[in-house]
Amino acid sequence: MDFDIQAAAKRAKAAAPQLAALPLETRNQALYAITEALIREQDAILKANQADLAASIEAGLPEPIVKRLKFDETKLQDSVAGIRDLIGLPDPLFKTVLKRQLDKDLLLERITCPIGVIGVIFESRPDALVQISTLCLKSGNCALLKGGSEARQTNRVLFDLIYAAGLSAGLPEGFLTLIESREDTLKILELDSAIDLLIPRGSNEFVKYIMDNTRIPVMGHADGVCHIYIDAAADPTKAAAIVTDAKTQYVAACNTLETLLVHRSRAAEILPLIARALAASQTRLLGDAEVSSLLGETLKEPANWSTEHLDYVLAIRLVDDLDEAIDHINRYGSHHTDSIVTEDSQAAARFMLRVDSAGVYHNCSTRFADGFRYGFGAEVGISTSKLHARGPVGLEGLVTYKYRLTGDGHKVDDYATGRRQFHFKDLPSD
Repeated sequence: MDFDIQAAAKRAKAAAPQLAALPLETRNQALYAITEALIREQDAILKANQADLAASIEAGLPEPIVKRLKFDETKLQDSVAGIRDLIGLPDPLFKTVLKRQLDKDLLLERITCPIGVIGVIFESRPDALVQISTLCLKSGNCALLKGGSEARQTNRVLFDLIYAAGLSAGLPEGFLTLIESREDTLKILELDSAIDLLIPRGSNEFVKYIMDNTRIPVMGHADGVCHIYIDAAADPTKAAAIVTDAKTQYVAACNTLETLLVHRSRAAEILPLIARALAASQTRLLGDAEVSSLLGETLKEPANWSTEHLDYVLAIRLVDDLDEAIDHINRYGSHHTDSIVTEDSQAAARFMLRVDSAGVYHNCSTRFADGFRYGFGAEVGISTSKLHARGPVGLEGLVTYKYRLTGDGHKVDDYATGRRQFHFKDLPSD
């Protein structure tokens, strides 16, 4: 029988209020059951991933995609650790974030609640399926998941395990759906009556296409063009270590360093040090004639300062001052994560105030931009939007709120005619 995406979306919509009403204990028990299933079926998961990797290599897929596709024992252990951390986090639902008395016996409350049904379209990374599924579960949201065809076998095994474990713990049917057909990706965009939020994770062109072709609200980021600025007051050793980590620790991630900006007054001292540190990973450097002369080799100039390489490639530019660095980042960056290396606290404060990015860092690697490393219990993605959620989107980014108003026969006409007056008083909330 062919998969019916409209029927699946309707099931998810019907299941959403049921999932939202489940107590924290039930949701946590489902998460615990998922960790047991992943550990128990480790061999099946790794076998499926090996098959996906072999097929992708044979098909000649780009190296960054193949790297993201890999789901080995370490990735599995990390996924399980992320779920265990998620279990330990407080319930994000039904917290009173505002309590206000409008008048005697007229009480207004703002209460957190699930968004409802979330559609997530992602590429390559099977661990994203685990993170997204479990975060949506903990936050009371149903999810429709569309992974890349290159991870089809791994995603299917992971989904089957997670879905079965969830049902065994008392979750409603339809709390999670896996979409595997490429054609159904386009159909997702038409399901605005069933899906409350779309989170696409892919190329800039792909995310833009999603935004331009759906009425469903979209949250997410496209490219990760991240910068580090080496200030005039930078510590050279610290700078080299931070740049090396940001560029080479995991080169295929969206929070990997793509452009290095260096204060011209320190370039002759610091650039060779950084180049030597990057030589071990055979990182290819891009730069103009001035950068080339400082490194004693002829470099190719960057074709585009807005390029996300996702490879061992680093573009370098010299700047005259902090303001020029900030202007470059705001013009060419993707508003993802950008860092300054400096011992000047005032320069750091100015950088963090004026750089318009979801993450602004001082003296640390851009690779820290991650929900797990923020203690969010992993993430469904990193948002460069400014509405609703920004940066790594964990539990708090997957809830919205509703207003509850409780009265005792109160009528607006009494206030409109002046028979009664409002007496606003804020009360302690959660």
